[in-house]
Amino acid sequence: QVQLVESGGGLVQAGGSLTLSCTASVSISTIRTVGWYRQAPGKQREFVTTTTTDDRTGYAHFVEGRFSISRDIDRNTMYLLMNNLKPEDTAVYYCYADVDGDIWGPGTQVTVFS
Repeated sequence: QVQLVESGGGLVQAGGSLTLSCTASVSISTIRTVGWYRQAPGKQREFVTTTTTDDRTGYAHFVEGRFSISRDIDRNTMYLLMNNLKPEDTAVYYCYADVDGDIWGPGTQVTVFS
């Protein structure tokens, strides 16, 4: 079974940047759709961004222009570059892959303080 592991979360001041990483146990070139979701305390998990093997990428309106997803096929890793972070970006961030169903990583905490 495909496994995903995130890293790179932490504590950052508003306006700062973080890069999250997600490494898969299989080649991500074989995974049609990968992406990131997040869940803030007391809220439902929400879409952040996804990208496909044919380079179709979408972003939630609240991160567009600030966040960027990318993939490194050689490292089986995808990244989420987050710039101009805001306190409302505080959440657990989950890596996602569509592999005959939804696969999730365990999550990594991002905390933005003002």
